[in-house]
Amino acid sequence: MTRWKCTCSYDGTDFTGWQSQPTRDAVQDVLEAGFAKIFKLPVRIHGSGRTDAGVHALAQVFHFDADWSHGPEKLSAAINALLPPSIRVYKIETADPSFHARYSAFKKRYHYRIFFGQADPFETRYCLSLPFPLDTDAMQQAGKCLLGQHDFSAFSAENGADPEKENPVKDFRLFEINAEGSRLRLTFEASGFMYKMVRSLTGALIRVGRGKLSPEAFEQILQSRVRTKDVITASPQGLFLEKVDYTN
Repeated sequence: MTRWKCTCSYDGTDFTGWQSQPTRDAVQDVLEAGFAKIFKLPVRIHGSGRTDAGVHALAQVFHFDADWSHGPEKLSAAINALLPPSIRVYKIETADPSFHARYSAFKKRYHYRIFFGQADPFETRYCLSLPFPLDTDAMQQAGKCLLGQHDFSAFSAENGADPEKENPVKDFRLFEINAEGSRLRLTFEASGFMYKMVRSLTGALIRVGRGKLSPEAFEQILQSRVRTKDVITASPQGLFLEKVDYTN
């Protein structure tokens, strides 16, 4: 049996997230249903990580095991013919049997998109619209404390009690802010992220940008490892899983 490594993108607006749900309306459910039609038997796929309802992916990676003798190009064509326009598998390749989409990952990159003012109808599904400006210098100063290895329990949805028992200590590699006109992009790269961690970081950084939380207080929250009322979970539509890296 061959292990297949796949990379897909999806518009998460109309899905209940990545992870399979009893209602069978998650991205994983749609992909598994498609592959089951191709192979005429149940297929279980394993993703690099879960994304929440409404969160998008430019390059989600998953793997599964199946016998297929017609090559990756025909498998890609077969699955895409069965998927809705909001999901596309754009790369399929064979992988070593030891490869695991989640546990083999070295680092992940997310970015969060913000629009100042009222976004047009073609962008509202893919950004957070804010009616007020943000002090990006203060946000950049606050974000410096994220770099390096830290316990990020204060920015997990469950205050460190992650449903998957994930280690809250992460090696944070990159934090960037890029502004262009009315658009702002926050980029986060680390060895991994806990449940709603990026959205929680974004929500707290927005409070810094509004002057409601100082950069020093932001760092104190990180060091305390305790989630406070200043850690607000930003809405999902602005978040994109940008890249999963398997090379050190």
